[in-house]
Amino acid sequence: MADNKPPGDMGEGVEEGTVTTDVPARLDRLPWSRWHWMIVIGLGTVWILDGLEVTVVGNVAGRLAESDSGLDITAGQVTGMAAALYVAGACSGALFFGWLTDRLGRKKLFMITLAVYLAATAMTALSFESWWFFLFRFLTGFGIGGEYAAINSAIDELIPSKYRGQVDVIINGSFWLGAAGGALLSIVMLDENIFPANIGWRLTFALGVVLGLVILLVRRHVPESPRWLFIHGHGKAAEELVSRAERETVAHRGEELPPPAGQITIHQRKAVGFGLIAHAIFTRYPKRAVLGLALFLGQAFLYNAITFGFGTILITFFDISSGLTGYFYAVIAASNFCGPLLLGRLFDTLGRRLMISGTYLLSGVLLFGTAWLFDSGRLSAATLTACWCAVLFFASAGASSAYLTVSEVFPMETRALAIAFFYAVGTAAGGISGPMIFAKLTESGVVGDTALAFQIGAGLMTAAGLVAAALAVPAERRGLEDIAAPLTQRQAEQPNGR
Repeated sequence: MADNKPPGDMGEGVEEGTVTTDVPARLDRLPWSRWHWMIVIGLGTVWILDGLEVTVVGNVAGRLAESDSGLDITAGQVTGMAAALYVAGACSGALFFGWLTDRLGRKKLFMITLAVYLAATAMTALSFESWWFFLFRFLTGFGIGGEYAAINSAIDELIPSKYRGQVDVIINGSFWLGAAGGALLSIVMLDENIFPANIGWRLTFALGVVLGLVILLVRRHVPESPRWLFIHGHGKAAEELVSRAERETVAHRGEELPPPAGQITIHQRKAVGFGLIAHAIFTRYPKRAVLGLALFLGQAFLYNAITFGFGTILITFFDISSGLTGYFYAVIAASNFCGPLLLGRLFDTLGRRLMISGTYLLSGVLLFGTAWLFDSGRLSAATLTACWCAVLFFASAGASSAYLTVSEVFPMETRALAIAFFYAVGTAAGGISGPMIFAKLTESGVVGDTALAFQIGAGLMTAAGLVAAALAVPAERRGLEDIAAPLTQRQAEQPNGR
């Protein structure tokens, strides 16, 4: 295909050739409109389902272990084996679907992954034996892990650069809306005065299916990423999608659009090999790879230091009834969501480096302070919860920015797999080694052991903050192609990355 073709006109079907396009610049110049709300609602709401899933399973563990639950399983198997299988499913699903997302497109995969989640959750509600429950907990995690890769890549490629930081951070933080809802929902659904013991927990999972079906209906209207389309030879489709978005935006806002800021010349390819992707992540951008690993490991261990032993700590040290821990958890979950909601805009104004390092360091320092107060016997259940709220207000914004970071600092062809890789490493560390460490510490009944768990999480979060202060990429309000040039961009035009 000739170099002198008009911008955006890249022919029909799937082709390979060198083309010049202004599609990325046209996407980034769009003001906020109903078109963007459709994307946020269709793609972002799945995090609420994830939060609901994780919280509900933890809260129904005791009920499932009861003899009249209809399932022969122990509470330890629910919080141990089933939780580990969910984590293993999420890690493997992220890697598998992340690879497919970069090869087959964002839209196909964010429909498939949600379908996997829906089917597995529905089957979980029908569990009649422990092996069935374990199998479909794994498959539920498999679908959710794929969602993280497909959704984050699609959101960042469709949202204009000046809004990208706050939108991504808030959407990832919406996990905690689901967590708060799950905590409160469990209180109602497990009340035997309302539902029989063998029905309430099943209806809880069924509600997740209903919410997922609603999201699936909305998601059908979310478009494929034009960035993915033009790189993979679907130039005409990319042009049509962007033109439609421009028309809808002009009609909605009643104002003309500014001219696009520039063009990009790329060599279209139907697929990019795994070797080239790995080379881009670890050889071309090694400092960014270190940054991504530090951010994901730091937040994984901090969250496990607090949330894994949350109920045990309140029950063991403060004599809080197990039936009341859901209320405390809902308060903590609300703080987790308020952090990204209130701080998200600052990631686009004050900048990535200051906000990422600041949220990590502040949460780490506050958790060190909480550990000292707890160890010295100065806290009650209410004041400990208040300390956790302060820590997690900043930690949640930081953890959300980890997903933002790895989804925007690597080339487009690697984006979904990069998200999947760092998510899998962080989730495996937090969901496997984290519980192994923190379970023994928080269940010992020794104040010093629990304080040590806090200190481990705080130390890794603080270390990640220092790494971010040195290595975070100033990606605020910059186009994705400027932050990391596509692997298919002509070599002479590629900006220097670090």
